[in-house]
Amino acid sequence: MTIRNWLRFFFSTLFLGGIITGVLGFLIRWSEFQPYFTEMNIGAIFSTFIWLVGVGFIFSVVSQVGFFAYLFIHQFGLGVFRSLSLWNAVQIFLIIVVLFDLVYLRFQKFAGKEESLLPYIGLAIFILIAGLITAYFKAKTTSRTTFVSALFFMVVITILEWLPVLRTNDEGWLFLVIFPLIACNAYQLLVLPKYNRLSEEDTARRLAAKKNMTAKAGTEKANRT
Repeated sequence: MTIRNWLRFFFSTLFLGGIITGVLGFLIRWSEFQPYFTEMNIGAIFSTFIWLVGVGFIFSVVSQVGFFAYLFIHQFGLGVFRSLSLWNAVQIFLIIVVLFDLVYLRFQKFAGKEESLLPYIGLAIFILIAGLITAYFKAKTTSRTTFVSALFFMVVITILEWLPVLRTNDEGWLFLVIFPLIACNAYQLLVLPKYNRLSEEDTARRLAAKKNMTAKAGTEKANRT
């Protein structure tokens, strides 16, 4: 990917995370921010929006770091197992383990007496459904072989990026962070081929321009002689 397209990729993902967090943050934490709207405190609304956008920027960057880490992990996995089917089997196993840990470990740590397991399972199912939808569109727009790797990224890497907030068990923060992470991860996964294609086109144009300049310089030199 060229520097120009990487910057476009970076900032489009950054602003996506910021805007989603800025808008959804008011809905997710409505009980906290409702007085600002009932009192029409424009200054507080604006400053809160800026703060939420800043939070979105932070987790957008976390998402992008996780994405590029995954690209390395994916290539490393292919190199180690030397078989896409075997690497896919390993990824499916890791997806199951991470989803199980998301439910079991959080339930063991945070569940009160006689508290139901269902909310913890529901959170894992939500992540899995988001991953399945994204993986489906990824496979549809590229190749069926990308389905498992896309699902692995959307489930395992997203949960790892979410881990610092998962430790707090604060519902407001849990949902404030997970939506921009899912959105940014899905966006990067789905639009990366577009930016790669644009980079290839830019490179081809530069090579063609360089070739034309070289040919023109050769013609001018021949004319002078």
